[in-house]
Amino acid sequence: MRNPRLIAAAFDAILFDKDGTLIDFDATWGPAAFSVMETLADGDGAALDRLMRVSEYVLTERRFLPSSPLVAGSSAHYGPLWAQALGRGCDADFLARMDDLFLKAGLAHLAPIGDPQALCADLAARGHVLGIATNDSQASAVAQARALGIAEAMHFIAGYDSGHGSKPAPGMISAFVAAYAFTPARVALVGDSLHDLHAARAAGVCAIAVLSGPRAEAARAEVAPFADHVIPSITDLPSLLDDLAGVEGNARSKRVRSPSS
Repeated sequence: MRNPRLIAAAFDAILFDKDGTLIDFDATWGPAAFSVMETLADGDGAALDRLMRVSEYVLTERRFLPSSPLVAGSSAHYGPLWAQALGRGCDADFLARMDDLFLKAGLAHLAPIGDPQALCADLAARGHVLGIATNDSQASAVAQARALGIAEAMHFIAGYDSGHGSKPAPGMISAFVAAYAFTPARVALVGDSLHDLHAARAAGVCAIAVLSGPRAEAARAEVAPFADHVIPSITDLPSLLDDLAGVEGNARSKRVRSPSS
């Protein structure tokens, strides 16, 4: 059920998920992940096949199935599956190597959704404090934010390894709220997955779902019950904010005109 207290809220801050929200998940991570799997398999075709199978990777289309553990999870979640597929242990060195390979490959194939740089400039000009909360590593998130030209606009960038936990737990969002002493109801989390929306709910912030993830419009029925607002992509965020500002402005005007008791 939607929280009516949040629907007309004006936001002091906006926190973005990254993959499927700021960047095209399939266009970026489809080819990037295949490159990482090839590197880790090191010429062993059977090992590469096992990696693709546990990752639910469609080789002919260079993308993941929406149910893949890589779509919303972090390397800490799917790393053990990959280690098992490669017949090795999942230790800190292995996870660090995975993250490093993904960082480099992700930058090589980075595909933004819309124009994140222009969007962030617009939102910053409106007075919103901006941040990123992703289940990618923090180093990868920072590197991609720099490549997109939005790093300087971000007051907060957290990954699964930043010490706040990973989504759907609310730690990253709660850390952002606490860092600036925001009122949770005046913060919005924009994301494409249920992990994002559950994290937003748990943190008490507004949940804005975008349909730009791997399932696109087909995700609407799944995300709508957990979102305060659903929009096609971040490109539509300024219009939503304008609409909400209009709703709040009208409510304020009515309160001013109402007779005192």
